[in-house]
Amino acid sequence: MNIKDIIAKKRDGKVLNKEEISYFIKGYTNGNITDYQASALIMAIYINGLNMEETKDLTLEMAESGEILDLSEISTNVIDKHSTGGVGDKITLVLMPIIASLGIPVAKMSGRGLGFTGGTIDKLESIPGYQTSISIEKFIESVKNIGIALIGQTGNLAPADKKIYALRDSINCVSSMPLIASSIMSKKIAAGANKIVLEVTCGSGAFMKTKEDAIKISGIMKEIGRLAGRETICIITNMDEPAGYAIGNSLEMIETIECLKGNVPTDIKEIITTIGSYMIKFAGLGDNLEENKLKILENVNNGKAYNKFLELVQNQNGDIEYIKNTDKFEKAKYIIPVKCREDGYVSSINAEEVGKISVNLGAGRVKKEDDIDLAVGIVLNKKVADKVKQGEILAFIYANDEEKGNIAVSDLLDTYKISKEPISKEPIILGIV
Repeated sequence: MNIKDIIAKKRDGKVLNKEEISYFIKGYTNGNITDYQASALIMAIYINGLNMEETKDLTLEMAESGEILDLSEISTNVIDKHSTGGVGDKITLVLMPIIASLGIPVAKMSGRGLGFTGGTIDKLESIPGYQTSISIEKFIESVKNIGIALIGQTGNLAPADKKIYALRDSINCVSSMPLIASSIMSKKIAAGANKIVLEVTCGSGAFMKTKEDAIKISGIMKEIGRLAGRETICIITNMDEPAGYAIGNSLEMIETIECLKGNVPTDIKEIITTIGSYMIKFAGLGDNLEENKLKILENVNNGKAYNKFLELVQNQNGDIEYIKNTDKFEKAKYIIPVKCREDGYVSSINAEEVGKISVNLGAGRVKKEDDIDLAVGIVLNKKVADKVKQGEILAFIYANDEEKGNIAVSDLLDTYKISKEPISKEPIILGIV
C-alpha cells in the first residue's frame, strides 16, 4: 500500500477502505506523508466526496490519531457544543460561561479561523496573556476547579485533524460535507464529551448554503455520534447575515463581553437560549426548554455569567483588565464609515462576502502560516430589515492599512442590498435534527 495509489483511487472516484484511510491518517500524522501528497488526497475527497462508511472511518481514525480524553472524573455528563462556523460567530464565547455559571462543566476545545469564518481560539488570543494551549492535566484540573476551560486543539488530541484542518483552509477545500463532519466529530470524540450539541449554520455566511444541506450534514454527524456512543443533537441556525454586529477578533471579543453584561443582540440571544436550553436538558437539569431559556437569561442579567468569564480568563492567564475595560483592546489605525447610497430597507447582507472582506483586512488567514491582525474587522450598524437613509452609516471598517480599508468600504457597500419596500426578518432557528 502507498499514498500514490490511494490518491489515484479517490481521484478516480472509487471508495477507500478502512485500511487505506488508516494508512493515510497515520502516515500524515507522523510525517511520512507530505503536505503536497495530503493536499492531493484532500482535493480528491473534496471533488469526489466520501460515503457514510468512509466518513465514519475517517472520523474515528482522526479521533484515534492521538489521545482520547476520559472526563468521567469531572462528571457523568459532560456536554460539548460545537458550530460548523460562520461570520461573526461568537456563540461559544458567549454561551459557555453562561452554561458553566449554571453548574454544568464546560470542557471545550475549539478551532482557529477556517476560510471566511472566524475561529474561537483566534478571538480568545486577542486577550493579552490568555493561554489557549495548556496541558491536558491543567485542562481537566481547570474544569474541576472553576467548571470551565476553553482551549485550542492540543498537540495530542486529534492531531491528524489539526493538520488536515489547516491544510483544507490553505488549499480552499473547506466546504466539503464529509470533511466538515469528520473534523467536528473527531474533535468531539477525542475531547471526551459523552453528549454533543451541534450548531449547524446555513446561509451565505456558512459552509452549508441551504437548509437541505444543513439537514444532510446534521444527519451525517448524528450517525457518527451514534456509532461512537455519543448522544448528539443538531440545531440549524440562519447565517444569511453575520451573527451579531462585530466581525474580527478583538471586535468580536468586545461584543462578547457586552453580551455577557446583558447587551445581547436579538439573533445572538435566540441562538444562545435555544442551544443552551438543550445543553441544560442533556445535563439532566431541566426538560422544559422554555424554563431553561429563562435560566440562561437570568444568569446573564444577574452577572453570574460575566463573572464566570472573568474567572475563565484569569485562570488561563489572560489579563482581566481588558475584560473590565474593553477600551484597553488595541484599536485599528483607521476607522472608516460605510455610508448608504440610497433610502430604503436593508433586504440582505452577503455574509460570506463580509467574511472575505474581513480576511482581506487581515482578520483571517490566506495561507496557513499567516499571522492575524487582531484589531481589524468590521462593525455593522445596520442589519436586515433596518430602515436606512442616504448618507446614513451602514457599518464601520477597522483597518491598519488605509488602502485596504478604502477597498473594504467599496466592497462592503456591494454586500448590502437595499429595497424600497419594508422587509421581514427570516427566522434565526431553522430546525432541530
